[in-house]
Amino acid sequence: MKILKIIGLIIAVVIAIPLNGALFVKKDYVVERSIIINKPKADVFNFVRYLKNQDQYSKWVNLDPAMKKEFRGTDGQPGFVYAWDGNSDAGQGEQEIKNVGDGRLDVEVRFLRPFESVAQAPMTTEELSPTQTRVKWAMTGKSGYPMNFMNLFMDGMIGKDLEEGLTNLKRVMEAS
Repeated sequence: MKILKIIGLIIAVVIAIPLNGALFVKKDYVVERSIIINKPKADVFNFVRYLKNQDQYSKWVNLDPAMKKEFRGTDGQPGFVYAWDGNSDAGQGEQEIKNVGDGRLDVEVRFLRPFESVAQAPMTTEELSPTQTRVKWAMTGKSGYPMNFMNLFMDGMIGKDLEEGLTNLKRVMEAS
């Protein structure tokens, strides 16, 4: 009986630590990465503004090569939606172009599975020289209590995926 009390106490402590910790963690998260691509800004932006091109560089799109995809609207324009339904790694959701500006693409990502959430994923291009462009890709969002405890790990989890996507983008762009 004593061992059951000890196990129960350990379980209670393991549950209590993140719940109490979440009280002190911000509800907002911002993760951003950038890379320099040796191509003119116009070339880079005219590639990334089309969500279908993410098939060539996004780590997330490549998590399930057999995922079902659905497109609504005109790619590269506000209102275009790229929906996906994939395996347990890729999940299910959709992303929608909200705004296309001078070197800036604003995308809203709505995750349905494995859990529901909404994030913003802006991508910006900045001319460094006529043949060099800095690309910034970010993901921002809000998490309610107690899920905001995961915000402590967002930079590490999402950041490496953004870095991999940007590295793939650089490879694709510089090869063309």
